[in-house]
Amino acid sequence: MDLENTKAQMRKGILEYCILAVLSNQEAYPTDIINKLKEAKLIVVEGTLYPLLTRLKNDGLLTYRWEESTSGPPRKYYRLTDEGQNFLAELHNTWKDLAEAVNKTIS
Repeated sequence: MDLENTKAQMRKGILEYCILAVLSNQEAYPTDIINKLKEAKLIVVEGTLYPLLTRLKNDGLLTYRWEESTSGPPRKYYRLTDEGQNFLAELHNTWKDLAEAVNKTIS
């Protein structure tokens, strides 16, 4: 069994939740989201993040705005929609329940 693959799959399973949580307090540029996730030791690359942002936007959980940049092309800043805030609250409750169940199982 490949431990690194198992660890990567566990991270992927919670990545959407973490992205929504990062955006819960303020809008962010994708590079800012990646940096925040890296600070938390959730290594994410652009090739993983952008498809997730697009899917979350298409699901109505995120929206974005364009901002002109003085050093290149315009930038997309993402933020949660009201539906995204509600979805995040549900995920938070689910995560608490799941973490509690896992902790009881491994104790």
